[in-house]
Amino acid sequence: MKALIFGAGGQDGFYLAEACRRRGMEVAGVSCISEKSGWILLGDVANTEFVAGLIRESRPELVFHLAAISTTGHAALYENHAAIGTGTINILEAVRKWSPASKVFITGSGLQFVNTGRPITETDTFDYTSSYVAVRNYSVYLARYFRSVGVRSYVGYLFHHDSPLRTEEHVSQKIVQAAKRIAEGSEEILELGDISVRKEWTFAADVTEAILTLVGQDKVFEATIGSRQVYSIEDWLNEVFGLIKKDWRRYVRQSRNFKAEYPVLISNPATINSLGWHATTSISELAKLMLNYEG
Repeated sequence: MKALIFGAGGQDGFYLAEACRRRGMEVAGVSCISEKSGWILLGDVANTEFVAGLIRESRPELVFHLAAISTTGHAALYENHAAIGTGTINILEAVRKWSPASKVFITGSGLQFVNTGRPITETDTFDYTSSYVAVRNYSVYLARYFRSVGVRSYVGYLFHHDSPLRTEEHVSQKIVQAAKRIAEGSEEILELGDISVRKEWTFAADVTEAILTLVGQDKVFEATIGSRQVYSIEDWLNEVFGLIKKDWRRYVRQSRNFKAEYPVLISNPATINSLGWHATTSISELAKLMLNYEG
């Protein structure tokens, strides 16, 4: 069995490739950033001819669209439209024309839904809070349309998840890397926003197992993917600094000008749970994984 991963250079691409290989699959990846290893090709999912040629030649059983820009800001309007929107239509049309037996996974986000603070499920109402959310919604409607014309297209709405492969643009890794330096003697001050924000802290490897669970069956085509276990950024500080036996309050300064996207974001993963998947890595285990990583 062959798997083709667009957006293979990120954390999800890495763990998804590992999970596919454990199942005996032949894996190829595409990244627009760089060829990080022999299995990743340099390419752009927004390039229609490139995507069509790759799918026509390889005819993979599974195609995963993970490519996106790691920001929800309006400044990335065109980049997100290209990677998420154009990328989705390129993949789905190429599969329809050249590899109709393929299953396609389209990445969604918990940010797409109206957030009232309660657990979010895949049947909740879409929102339009950013250009990122708008193009994610567009990609879902494309997946639904192509499903109606015979493409087996799946959507997994991913909630916050982390791993040692995160960049320091993400608050979880920013805290971990500062804690490492502080453990070695640094007296730096870590600037953070609202540390009362609550979200899920799921391990990316668990999330990719959920993705494979979803595409491994033919009855459910959309599902929210998350742990339903929410913690604040302050909780994460307690976990990480507890491991280095330091009081984070000595090293953290909160910005009064920071405005969070939401006070809480939590999933209701009942549908994916009903298919047999459950998150298995706790926030404490995740903190240890990220703090001890030497890659």
